[in-house]
Amino acid sequence: MAKTSKPRVHEIARDLKVNSKDIIDRLGNCGIQLKNHMSTLEDDQLSLILDIYTQLHDIGDTPLDSFKPNHKEKSIPEKATKEEPIIEQKAEPIQKKVRYVDTRQTVVELDKIESIERIEELVPENIKLDDMSKKQKSGKKPFKSKQPEEVSRPKVQEMPKKEVPKEVTVPDGITVGEFAQKISKSAAEVVKKLMMLGVMATITQTIDFDTASLIAEEFGITLIKEVILTKEDILFQEEEDKPEDLVPRPPVVVVMGHVDHGKTSLLDAIRDTSVIDTEAGGITQHIGAYSVRLNDRDITFLDTPGHEAFTTMRARGAQVTDIAVLVVAADDGIMPQTIEAINHAKAANVTIIVAINKIDKEGANPERVKQMLVEHDVIPEEWGGDTVCVEVSAKKRINIDGLLEMILLVADMKELKANPNRPAKGAVIEAEIDKGRGPVATVLVQNGTLKVGDIVIAGTAVGRVRAMINDKGRRVKAAVPSMPVEILGLSEVPSGGDSFHVVKDEKLAREVAEKRKQEKKETMFNSAVKVSLDNLFSQIDAGNMKELNVIIKADVQGSVEAVKQSLEKLSNDEVRVRAIHGGVGAINESDVMLANASNAIIVGFNVRPDAGASAAAQRQAVDIRLYRVIYHAIEEIEAAMKGMLDPKYKEVVLGHAEVRQTFKVSGVGTIAGCYVTDGKITRNGQIRLIRNGIVVHEGAIESLKRFKDDAKEVSESYECGIGIEKFNDIKEGDVIECFVMEEIER
Repeated sequence: MAKTSKPRVHEIARDLKVNSKDIIDRLGNCGIQLKNHMSTLEDDQLSLILDIYTQLHDIGDTPLDSFKPNHKEKSIPEKATKEEPIIEQKAEPIQKKVRYVDTRQTVVELDKIESIERIEELVPENIKLDDMSKKQKSGKKPFKSKQPEEVSRPKVQEMPKKEVPKEVTVPDGITVGEFAQKISKSAAEVVKKLMMLGVMATITQTIDFDTASLIAEEFGITLIKEVILTKEDILFQEEEDKPEDLVPRPPVVVVMGHVDHGKTSLLDAIRDTSVIDTEAGGITQHIGAYSVRLNDRDITFLDTPGHEAFTTMRARGAQVTDIAVLVVAADDGIMPQTIEAINHAKAANVTIIVAINKIDKEGANPERVKQMLVEHDVIPEEWGGDTVCVEVSAKKRINIDGLLEMILLVADMKELKANPNRPAKGAVIEAEIDKGRGPVATVLVQNGTLKVGDIVIAGTAVGRVRAMINDKGRRVKAAVPSMPVEILGLSEVPSGGDSFHVVKDEKLAREVAEKRKQEKKETMFNSAVKVSLDNLFSQIDAGNMKELNVIIKADVQGSVEAVKQSLEKLSNDEVRVRAIHGGVGAINESDVMLANASNAIIVGFNVRPDAGASAAAQRQAVDIRLYRVIYHAIEEIEAAMKGMLDPKYKEVVLGHAEVRQTFKVSGVGTIAGCYVTDGKITRNGQIRLIRNGIVVHEGAIESLKRFKDDAKEVSESYECGIGIEKFNDIKEGDVIECFVMEEIER
């Protein structure tokens, strides 16, 4: 027979000394249908036959009992001898296996079958091939074929060449088949090992790295995790700084505190410049960053707004800072925003220095402030804690230098260091569109040195730094760690709080930015779809809560976050305010379309709608509200919410009656003999009992009589008897006030 020809059933049957029908039946039980004894056999079918009859030969259950291998090396009988006890012990399971193969189309009790049999059911061909290859490796020959070279040589020649690697690299997840291929093992072997570990898996199922490691150990192979790098990973690849490359850097300080406690005045005193006049409504509208110098050392201050509406921005500021100066008024003490500031600083693991301000005012009590600090786990140094407290007066410029010295002292203890000799990275503090200069971002360099000409990526913005301006308004060519600068040259306005990196590959940076932009759009689109799927003008499914959707546009990113935080704080049990979109720049048609689709109102802060947006808003009846002061926005949105609230009631006083005598009636209680001084007293009204100007009781009228007759109401200048429901402590001289609750428009 030529090497290329395939053996037929009757030829194999003759070599195995069995009839052709037996082979056809056994293959039929395995799901392989052959027509007759002249059918040709594929390699995998041939291997399956060899595997079946080799197994039958092993347990002495077929005519192959008399078959003797041609090879008579000593190693084969020795191995057979070693395996003999095992075969005897497992004789029963293996016999069952034979019955299982023969009755494959019938019901089989799987729980009584050994694990190796269940593997055969899951992946019959692979396992059988694997078992066959093992038997061939062991030196056993199941039969003597007339074409031994054609049938067995390919497998005998291929298997020894397959070297098992000592180390293999695989990703976090890999299919059983792929893993088997990588470690140069058959899938059946891997599946068997998984079964021994209690993991039921097929060839196409995925296993994790840890599971794959356990299997690899069984085969004496070391597994190395393959790290799949994304474009972002490739773009931001960087080495860790060596200790010898690190040099001290200035501390970055954030000033926090309750509104009106003098935070801005303190910064003003520190910088010795005034920023108060430029603020609308007394609130710092934008975050800024400033450097001050003391004893030839720099300190960088981040100016975060102190109003509670800016909680998000304050938290963001704390994340890029080393020290938080907590301003507390000596005459006022700890307030809600002070507590928020403490919590944000602690969450960001920022060291707190307390500046007790306004010590020059009457009623100033620093010791009381320290006591209140202790109640919030901020223990002053002089009380055995580790928090530095400095008494200052921003207005009178008292002990400002002392505060700065303590900041530097705390910074020395923290050993703040950075490596200036590397590409810069840091955080975007603020960003805005300047009509003359385009997108402008204030950034804080946290490590490395930022230079003019560097390629920068910040969020979805990419660009080459055209110019840098420091906090004094001067152009600079380089910015070292902890130095805040304004940069020009970005493609768009980044978001406050975005991290920025200097990169070498501008093309790759733009690809990463585009991917981020696409992800952002998808998120926004999905959000918008979710909002508009249900009834836009009625209650949402979450209980009886209604939702007021808002789109926020502002001149700077900081204001977007500020307005969003302010409005979302207006949410209550009945109405939830939800900012579905926020952005920097003029209100455009896209914003109006989103508002129309989501039944939202548009809030503009220091921006105006363009012509197209105004026309679209008028056409689609979209409400656009424009503001310059945050408080006005809060007030108007509250007014808008009132239309969504359930009816509210107000109290309307109907009249007053003076108690001139009291009567005790058995079975009824105390009756007040009254004189109606003004208005009227009605039977269905509610009353409150007033004694010496103090409300003693509030309730309902149980009985109202005019002489002995029941009355619906008694008018001014008439006498009456009043019984109060479930209340008897009525005294002469008391005043009974009658009122009703009337519904009012919200």
